[in-house]
Amino acid sequence: MAAEARRTAADRLDDDDYPAYSMGRAAELIGSTPAFLRALGEARLITPLRSEGGHRRYSRYQLRIAARARELVDQGTPIDAACRIIILEDQLEEAQRLNEQLRDRTSDSSGD
Repeated sequence: MAAEARRTAADRLDDDDYPAYSMGRAAELIGSTPAFLRALGEARLITPLRSEGGHRRYSRYQLRIAARARELVDQGTPIDAACRIIILEDQLEEAQRLNEQLRDRTSDSSGD
């Protein structure tokens, strides 16, 4: 059972969605402040999970989003606008992915 627990813990290290980083560490990694991360949460761009003690915990995926927001803010974009831009970029990427899937299905079915 101990080996199984270790395997599960090791698997989490590769999981982009695992909330592995405390607020302080997350802010340090993206070169911002905890207040910036809180602002992203208030803007609903990212929603950190909470530890049993109630502390915010961030995943690598959330840190990539926060880093993108920081880039935009550093370029002079207001934080609310930066959050909206990131949301729209994400929606566009998803739409393009779905469009490509539909094209693939259409070309597969027309080739038969």
